[in-house]
Amino acid sequence: DRRSEEEYVRWNKDLNTFNRSLNTAKRSALKNCNSLKAYMELMSRYREGMALSMQGGGAAAIEKHKKRHKLLARERIDQLIDKNTPFLELSPMAAYDTYNNDFPSAGIITGIGIIQGREAMIVANDATVKGGTNMQYTVKKHLRAQEIAMENKLPCVYMVDSGGAFLPEQDTVF
Repeated sequence: DRRSEEEYVRWNKDLNTFNRSLNTAKRSALKNCNSLKAYMELMSRYREGMALSMQGGGAAAIEKHKKRHKLLARERIDQLIDKNTPFLELSPMAAYDTYNNDFPSAGIITGIGIIQGREAMIVANDATVKGGTNMQYTVKKHLRAQEIAMENKLPCVYMVDSGGAFLPEQDTVF
């Protein structure tokens, strides 16, 4: 019967279309799965980098700093800003994956915090990182913080505990 043959052809065509769409969906799902894996790996590396950057100059430098009865840079910032207000840290991973990660956060903490009800740019040297010395990325990060403050009409507060220029790089600092 002619009708049965036409229906069979149409049904077969529909089935082929359906199968192609399933294969496409399968490929897309697999691609999305691979993308998700790549994303999760990237986020894991990011979190590890952030943790490394946030620890400052390491356990020995922190212990030495504490023995001198000094506050760490982030502790100084926490005491400076108004209670229960946020601190928006800028570029916490500056200088990451350079200098064997010996300069976490480029040795300087920069960010925006609220001091006596007013937003301000805060710049604090991290003396646990190479004695608070400045290297090329420290200077770049510091200048960027000043640019942001100027563009947004923010006052700057500097909390300096620095060893000056990192001597092996003094030609790039000045």
